[in-house]
Amino acid sequence: MTDYESLGSFYLGKRYDDSQNEVADELILYDSKDLTTHGVIVGMTGSGKTGLSVGLLEEAAIDGIPSIVIDPKGDMGNLLLSFPDLAASDFEPWVDPGEATRRGLTLEELASSTAELWRGGLESWHQDPERIRRYRDAVDIGLYTPGSSAGLPISVLRSFSAPGPEILEDRDALQERIDSAVAGLLALLGIEADPVQSRECILLANILQQAWGEGRDLDLAGLIGEIQKPPFDKLGVIDLETFYPSGDRAKLAMRLNGVLASPGFSAWLEGEPLDVHRLLYTAEGKPRISILSIAHLDDAERMFVVTLLLNEIVSWMRSQSGTGSLRALLYMDEIFGFFPPSKAPPSKRPMLTLLKQARAFGLGVVLATQNPVDLDYKGLSNCGTWWVGRLQTERDKKRLVEGLVGAATEAGGQLDAGQVNDLLSSLDKRVFLMNNVHEDAPVLMHTRWVLNYLAGPLQRKQIKELVDPRREASAPADAPTPAAAAPPPPTRAAAEAPEPPQQRPTLPDEVEEFFLPLASDPPAGESVLYRPLLYGRSQLHFKRVSAGVDEWVDVTTTVPLDSEAKKLLWDDLDSKRGKIKVRKRAAAKARFGTTPAVVGNKRAWSSSRKALVAELYRNERRNIYSCKALKLMSEEHESEGDFRVRAQQAHAEKRDLAVAKLKASYAEDFEKLEKRIRTAEERIDREESQLRDRRVQTAVSFGSSLLGALLGRKKLSVTNARSASTALRNVGRSRREKDDVERAEERLEDLTADKQELEAEFEREVEALRSKSIEIDIDVLELPPLKTDIAVESLGLLWAPWTVDADGIATPLFDLED
Repeated sequence: MTDYESLGSFYLGKRYDDSQNEVADELILYDSKDLTTHGVIVGMTGSGKTGLSVGLLEEAAIDGIPSIVIDPKGDMGNLLLSFPDLAASDFEPWVDPGEATRRGLTLEELASSTAELWRGGLESWHQDPERIRRYRDAVDIGLYTPGSSAGLPISVLRSFSAPGPEILEDRDALQERIDSAVAGLLALLGIEADPVQSRECILLANILQQAWGEGRDLDLAGLIGEIQKPPFDKLGVIDLETFYPSGDRAKLAMRLNGVLASPGFSAWLEGEPLDVHRLLYTAEGKPRISILSIAHLDDAERMFVVTLLLNEIVSWMRSQSGTGSLRALLYMDEIFGFFPPSKAPPSKRPMLTLLKQARAFGLGVVLATQNPVDLDYKGLSNCGTWWVGRLQTERDKKRLVEGLVGAATEAGGQLDAGQVNDLLSSLDKRVFLMNNVHEDAPVLMHTRWVLNYLAGPLQRKQIKELVDPRREASAPADAPTPAAAAPPPPTRAAAEAPEPPQQRPTLPDEVEEFFLPLASDPPAGESVLYRPLLYGRSQLHFKRVSAGVDEWVDVTTTVPLDSEAKKLLWDDLDSKRGKIKVRKRAAAKARFGTTPAVVGNKRAWSSSRKALVAELYRNERRNIYSCKALKLMSEEHESEGDFRVRAQQAHAEKRDLAVAKLKASYAEDFEKLEKRIRTAEERIDREESQLRDRRVQTAVSFGSSLLGALLGRKKLSVTNARSASTALRNVGRSRREKDDVERAEERLEDLTADKQELEAEFEREVEALRSKSIEIDIDVLELPPLKTDIAVESLGLLWAPWTVDADGIATPLFDLED
């Protein structure tokens, strides 16, 4: 049996012999690169569709390929039910109590039998528990529930933020993004969007276009405000009030505000932002499976989430470099309603964009459905691999055959519709017809035993139980790294004595004074209290010719100022790359906290500037990452995790390129052998034809002689003698013709054996290439800034706003991240 554990090769199952109705001992190894041309999985309930989907995602995970999974039904959370120890106690919380009752078993007994079933199933498919552990170690898995606190929270409203330059600079892409975002939002409100006739659609599209064109982000609250007071007074050549009166706009704003103000909508604003890169990789560069479970949402909410997510994926895709290798997977289960053949819901356009363009960026799309009528076959003609299981009706089968033939034609190949129809006529459970346009012909396959326990759709309570142990552990990895933390609020005891109002200090002329903007208004009855921070904004120059680094970086530094401070020191400074928003004026009626007298000393500020330069030189570093095995070096602003992701992709591309070159080198030998085999087959046909003709002639000659004898000829006439002689000669020639046939058959057997040997040699070399792993060892060079080029552009006092309640408890009103 061929070893299936090699990079770039997905172990999906074994070939199925329909003539014997049994599984053949021939592995189905799917080339991961083929998924860049996308895939479709179709099968009725009970066909084994979920098992095939889970198995495909497991293989991608083991191969280090991340996935985003859209789960409208709730089945895909099963990807978290992996138990390397195969202990009964692991299965017990997930087995069905109803099944235990029906079988007359306790839960413990059912769990024990299920554990044994999984152990035996894995062994029968040449897998062991260690492979489950390898799967668990290969990826981080997150189960998100937008709009619900059951799973990991995720804020989907980030998609109203201005897209990146790759979208803004492409007029068609920008318009597509705007149309889809507007259509998704209106779907949430139950309004059918018509880009040409709908006033709501035209208004929202113009608001987004203006904001994004100016580089402004919009959240839902900001969008409501701009609906009431748009940043323009005309739409086309018609006045805004004529086209869409303010009273009607107010109704739309109120309708949208009703969604925002609903008690359950706060859950949509919680959690990490909808960031495709973070859904695919952890901050350390580890691949992820991110499952977005939307089974708990209604139809309008599902359409809203799916549309926004697909738009984000399109934007992410366009920001990537081109590649011929599989970079990531998008899998959508039960696509019913999201990609129909006749209608055009908001989700259809971005999905069609992905199917047409994602191949160039290494993003594979896999869609699954129960009913073929759910799918737009024109769009799915872009899919190169179809897995078809048991279907419900003859109509379904007919539709599938049409789709398969269309996909094959689109790919430049041919498919026998009659042959496909025959293969689809009698499929067993877990048996699929796999048609891959990169292979010569479709094959029947039986799916392998999956590594994860298939418990069925997960309920809210189960999702919560599954995610809770991971929630706390995953939060630090998923949360953004704080760049400049706010000074800690004083303890209650320390704050109970309210700070007396102070006069703003008088600063030397060259020292600047700034104010942090208020992140929120103070509570009613409370005023703003400003507390001082030592503030510096500097530029650092990092340069290393050999590493290709020559860049200037903005760095902002802050240090809380103690009221008793004698010097303006930068001990324990907080620094962040980039600038922070500051103002030149304080909030009205604000109070000021105590400042040390040293802030009025000109020489202290001069010493502080020098101390800041020394501190920046001592602490700031530009990390340069390199991978010698791949001859790669990090780019500007590239984190170690992102560089690791790029190195892994480069390794995959290098492997796939080597396999492609190997195929090309063997192609000529295979072509020569195929030509010889065809010649040998033609010779056999010719020799067999001659042998049949000779046998007919022999029979005729013998028949002639025999007929003469039967007719009573007493003597052997000359004619009879000649017939007999001819018959005898024909017998000799028949023997020679038979020998020719046997020699031709032996020649064909030799050529077939040569082909099999060449195929085996080719497979061995491919296996050697795929099993050859390159350790992604990352070397880190910590490059200090050029000391002579550290420029302190601004140095001064930064006032941070706080509010203190009647009990003396202080609360910050600022956020240094903004």
